[in-house]
Amino acid sequence: MDPRSITPRYFVSPQIAAEDLPALAKAGFKAVICNRPDAEVPPSHQAERIRAAAEAAGLRFEELPLTHQTMTADNVNKQRQLAEVCDGPVLAYCASGTRCSVVWALGHAGEMNSDTILNMTAAAGYQLENLRPALDELHVKS
Repeated sequence: MDPRSITPRYFVSPQIAAEDLPALAKAGFKAVICNRPDAEVPPSHQAERIRAAAEAAGLRFEELPLTHQTMTADNVNKQRQLAEVCDGPVLAYCASGTRCSVVWALGHAGEMNSDTILNMTAAAGYQLENLRPALDELHVKS
């Protein structure tokens, strides 16, 4: 488990395991968002297994599986809402943390410029320069 901070309240991580949830709760996380489709992982790492462990550790668990095809404006908005309704730090995870970073970046393009977003994701270890055209377009539309 390697949570990386994009903001003080939004962290991303590669795939987590059920055994990681007690430590996440102890570290102060309040919610976990699964952005990884079950088809990508074995049963031991599928959402319901992680959900059970999260809830047992006192964490809220949300599931929003994302792929290139499902990275829609509706899902970008849903991810932002899931993260913002929480009263403390949220960990979003997928295979590497990249999808969680991309969905965060797209969700904030209307209020932050591309340089700010890309610097924040880069500081967390995610180089998303290829998103710049989409971020620029979303920023102009807002």
